[in-house]
Amino acid sequence: MLKTSMGLGFVRIAMALALFGSIFWQISDRVAHNLFRPTEYFTYFTITSCLLTGLSLVLSGLNALQNKEETKFLTLFRLTMAASMVIVGVIYNALLAGGDPDPRDVGYDWPVIPNLILHTYMPILVFLEWLITRSAFKLDLKSAFWVLVYPLTWLAFAITRGFITGWWAYWFIDPQYGFATMAQWILTIAGFFVVLAIGLLPAQKAIAKIGN
Repeated sequence: MLKTSMGLGFVRIAMALALFGSIFWQISDRVAHNLFRPTEYFTYFTITSCLLTGLSLVLSGLNALQNKEETKFLTLFRLTMAASMVIVGVIYNALLAGGDPDPRDVGYDWPVIPNLILHTYMPILVFLEWLITRSAFKLDLKSAFWVLVYPLTWLAFAITRGFITGWWAYWFIDPQYGFATMAQWILTIAGFFVVLAIGLLPAQKAIAKIGN
């Protein structure tokens, strides 16, 4: 089984720090403007994904620094977060960027740099890191469906919270636009997750063969 290098460990830790630092930057800026609403902020799929991705990078980075072989759980965790970060980048830049701000935030602009890191740069870097890193534990295609556990858990939480509080993290899961539209978007994004996960597995293997 393959072992990752110390260099890769440091890169992963640096990527995790970039994610955590960007989130801290956003929170501190909103606190300074008296606009931080933690129960809403930590509901966003972007934020939960970035936090979990940071955790996966820390765990896999420490694993690499100790020159340990990667476990199946860690490989699956990394695959899940790689797919999730691609979703974050695509959905944000295709559907959410430049949208109407929350009326409570009129006059406030999110800090540009951390926003770009969370929604654009890190999704690209996490995607590339997955592709060029040869995982010690080889997942089969059936494992790709485990990638749905995290987003479906988040979705169940976000929808339940939405019905209870009336606040929705994203317009495409808001039933005010119709349950048919809501279901269509959910199924489309879930399908995108599965396609991504299934595609990321052979893509990583193919690139690993080229590097040999």
